[in-house]
Amino acid sequence: MWRNVGKFAYICMIIFACTCAKCLRAICMRFIGDYSAKADAKGRVFLPVAFRKGMDAEDGQRFILRTDLFQKCLVLYPEPLWNSMLDTLRERLNRWNGEHQNIMRRFVAEAEVVELDNNGRFLISKRKLAYAGIKQNVRFLAVDDHIEVWDTETCEALLASDSGLSEKLQNVMADVFCQN
Repeated sequence: MWRNVGKFAYICMIIFACTCAKCLRAICMRFIGDYSAKADAKGRVFLPVAFRKGMDAEDGQRFILRTDLFQKCLVLYPEPLWNSMLDTLRERLNRWNGEHQNIMRRFVAEAEVVELDNNGRFLISKRKLAYAGIKQNVRFLAVDDHIEVWDTETCEALLASDSGLSEKLQNVMADVFCQN
């Protein structure tokens, strides 16, 4: 079973490397920052103002919230980016292939539309809160074109772990900057 989960995650990673012109608007949206918040008893949480400021008024009210493929966190995608990702996924999958159909089903099944209210809050379902282990303290991490939503303690433990980031970045980026 775990072998199939890994295969599913790998396929999804490859699928979202879209650089087509129709994706440019969604891809150009960039988020930066690391913010804390608190969820209320109903699961509502404020999206940090810094994230809301960088969005168009028409696109800034709806997001797609999904469980992450690799970590116990949630991911907020601006709706235009989500739509571009789904278009790319649909283009790369054969609807008449059972395995491909299951990839689409599993990817979309974990997604929910969330809308910001007039105060900039959105509701996280109890099921998604439980998945991410979020009780009250929430951590928002900007990750380029999307936002991760974490339980604060889980996020701090992950960020505090010595993952050898500098060496990994060196290995990934050395070829780019060290051309002779």
